Amino acid sequence: MVEKLPTTIAGEICLSKDPGGSMKKWREIFGITQTELADYLNVTSSTISDYEGGRRKSPGIGVIRRLVEALIEIDEKRGGKVVKQLEKDFKPKEEAFDPHEFFSAMKGIDFAKRIDAECVANPSRLKETQIYGFTVIDSMKVILEVPVHEYMQLYGKTPDRALVFRFVENGRSPMIAVKIGRFSTDMKPAIVVLHGKVDSKNVDPLAIKIAESEKIPLLVTQKSIEDILAELKKFES
Repeated sequence: MVEKLPTTIAGEICLSKDPGGSMKKWREIFGITQTELADYLNVTSSTISDYEGGRRKSPGIGVIRRLVEALIEIDEKRGGKVVKQLEKDFKPKEEAFDPHEFFSAMKGIDFAKRIDAECVANPSRLKETQIYGFTVIDSMKVILEVPVHEYMQLYGKTPDRALVFRFVENGRSPMIAVKIGRFSTDMKPAIVVLHGKVDSKNVDPLAIKIAESEKIPLLVTQKSIEDILAELKKFES
């Protein structure tokens, strides 16, 4: 989990509407002062203060990576208590979801064809959407067992991906989870796929309404998960 923790923290900061505020939150979670962090990074305290206060241009990924590494390294020198707690709190429910990454971008319309899916919401957006991976999700396990703060892990390396929800009856719960997750993580998928007992005729109207309001193409497929994985595996990195 230690390897995934920096990615989770950096991802939240990068994708936050208030990256400075997110930087401050994580610094305070680790119990590190601005001065300690500044000394470790060999910058001035005012630099850290300006980033956190939004007075400086949002930091690039390189700065964020150094900051996150510094938080973890400082904690490790103190005995690693915060990292150990975060490992416990953020332990991924790997049995609940399985992320896959593509070697290159795949057009949404091609993705839909490969999994024999029908688009029930936002078909026009499907044509202009590109994804770089997908995550197969056990709908009930994610909804019942995975805390909202762990939803970041559903997105693997990028939110430009499809979330494939299995064991779906009407699609309402998965789309509510997507909407709640967006408020928590500031992330939403490029495409949502419903798989299970659901078909295009019995998708819950609320699921479609959420998809339309979030501008997410919503797909339904009856193709077996095994066949879907076999087809998409050709494009994994």
